[in-house]
Amino acid sequence: MTVSAAMALSLCASPASAATVGGVIGWGKPDFGVTVPPAAALTGVTAVSAGTTTVLALKGGVVLAWGANNWGANEVPAAALSGVGQIASGWGHELALKNGTVLAWGNDWYGQTDLPASVTGGVTAISTSYMHSLALKQSGQVVSWGSRTDVPAAAQSGVTAIAAGGDHNVVIKNGGVLAWGSNVYGQTTVPTALSSGVTAVSAGFQHSIALKDGRVYAWGRNNYGQATVPDAALSDIVGIDAGANHNLAFKSNGDIIAWGSNVVGETLPDPPPCGPVFAVSAGDSDSFALKEDPTTPC
Repeated sequence: MTVSAAMALSLCASPASAATVGGVIGWGKPDFGVTVPPAAALTGVTAVSAGTTTVLALKGGVVLAWGANNWGANEVPAAALSGVGQIASGWGHELALKNGTVLAWGNDWYGQTDLPASVTGGVTAISTSYMHSLALKQSGQVVSWGSRTDVPAAAQSGVTAIAAGGDHNVVIKNGGVLAWGSNVYGQTTVPTALSSGVTAVSAGFQHSIALKDGRVYAWGRNNYGQATVPDAALSDIVGIDAGANHNLAFKSNGDIIAWGSNVVGETLPDPPPCGPVFAVSAGDSDSFALKEDPTTPC
């Protein structure tokens, strides 16, 4: 059953969890075993990032990878086996951030792993999408490489958060959302309400979402209802992530909210995943979350 523009799934009403370390759960597209995390990813994980066919997890500074191994996406380099602080999975290319330096491996068809010199130090955040990546420097400057290298003057300073989309980018500057790239579906036409007070952004294939005062805002392409925010995501949201054509969010009590495309159960799985969760990541046609104990029965 496809989730329509007016529907969303509120999964697992559960007590709040203060966990910051847990295990990965996954649902949606079963291809390449991506939704079945390896044993190593069932405990001690602090972050998860879903790409198109490969999933990354961060455990004690070590990067774990599973799914398809196209272009060597699952072959984690030695440098990413310790001291890593952030991860980002793309279209068969993978990123990690270690001591302010970006590491990259996998698909390089569009220069996704051909790192510019400016990201070999002083980087505080990373984000990647299908064919390009972003990095945020300590100075607040955004750096872009791969199929998109353009960064507007307004994003050369003062930026505090970044998100790479399929054909566009969104960032936070001075609490407001700044966007650039393709605007065929209005994905870079930012709602006026997002000029201040924004705490998180995420970019999908051709849509974007933002978090402000516990409420999710969405704009851009809406062919699967991905830009129509359900009532459940209008309050008490603490985390968000946009996939290709669907979105995930979670509330302060660990409930998961999912909406948009449901071609392979990425938003409305049967049976539903069980929370509470403390992080989410939406991929191409799959979804992932971190929960304190992923083996706990629902």
